[in-house]
Order: sequence, then structure tokens, then C-alpha cells
Amino acid sequence: MAVTQQLARIPEGYLEACRRSAAASSDRDPHWDPPAYDVLDLDWAPALLTRVGEVAGLEEVHLDALRRATDGDTALDLGFLNTHPHAIAPFGAAPTGLGVSEVARVCELLGQIDMPVLLAALPADERDAESLIGQMGGPVTGGLRAYLLEHFNALRNFYLDAAERHLLVVLWWD
Repeated sequence: MAVTQQLARIPEGYLEACRRSAAASSDRDPHWDPPAYDVLDLDWAPALLTRVGEVAGLEEVHLDALRRATDGDTALDLGFLNTHPHAIAPFGAAPTGLGVSEVARVCELLGQIDMPVLLAALPADERDAESLIGQMGGPVTGGLRAYLLEHFNALRNFYLDAAERHLLVVLWWD
């Protein structure tokens, strides 16, 4: 099984309930199980999306928003989600997250990114484009541009829904 980036949009109350559960449980089980419709698997797209932004000359404020959307930050206390045997990120760095106001700001900035224009800045040849931004271990079904556009749109829509519902976002690699 490949390790891929996961995002969950959750209410602040759910995070607090998980924190209380971990504190009360003898084995620190947070009972983390967000609904499937509030979880997004970004596969290996985050680094490639960021690299496209760098190569295409995306403005720093938008590039930073793209990074925050896929990296989160450490301001939220999520250590209880990274405790063995219930760690949600057993194969990667500790989970990160964005609070409600950060989610709204990232959502606004992602909405301003024109990914088709960025993708058009890549070399026309698929192999040249892959060598410029990186590879995922082999050809991508449907092509690199389609893969990146699909994952960017999913990311943008995920944040839009989170912002509209005033949810925070937790990120991890699993």
C-alpha cells in the first residue's frame, strides 16, 4: 500500500472530543474516524502541485497558500493523533492542521489560482514536464496534466466546502 496524503475537514468540537477520548483512554485512543465524505486522499499530488506553481512563476502569496493547503501548520495541538498504537500518521510526519480562519484564507487564495494556465507553462512533452516537476514512479494514467488538474480541483473544492461549513482541516500521510 502506498503512503499518500490525507486531509480531513472536521468541526472544532470533533477534534476536542477526540482529544478528550485520548486523554481518558488507557491506550490513548482518540476514536478518530471522520466521515468518508469529509476525507480527501491527495495521493502524491501535493509536491507536484507546488512544483508546478514554482516552475510557472505563481505569485508567492498563492504559492504559500498552496503549500499551506497541503502542509498545514503546527499551531493546532494534534500530538494526541500521533500516539502508538492509534497514530493516524504511522508512516510520515506528525499530523498538522489549519484552524477555521486559516482554512477560509487558504480557500480564498486557492480560488484565485488558475491551474490550467500554470499547467500550460509546462513543456508540451510529457517526459520533459515530468523531468521538470518530478515523477511519481511511472506514467500517470490519463497524463500528468489531467492528474494534477483533477487533484488541484479536488483540493480547492475540499477547502471551499470546509470554509463554507466553518471546519478546520487536519492533514497527515498514511
